[in-house]
Amino acid sequence: MSAVWRKSSRSNAGDNTECVEIAVDGSAARIRDSKGRADATVAAPAWGSFLAMVKGEDQFRR
Repeated sequence: MSAVWRKSSRSNAGDNTECVEIAVDGSAARIRDSKGRADATVAAPAWGSFLAMVKGEDQFRR
């Protein structure tokens, strides 16, 4: 099955040519820069922790 990539809502350049994209399949998140098609894979629990930290959830504040 082919990955379904979504563009970050924070990556809107004026011309929409440079963005960060993510594909999540349940067990991992794949992240790539739209300029280069190589991607990095992050395990789902680590991706969830990263998102919680970015959103500022209290359990991750120190």
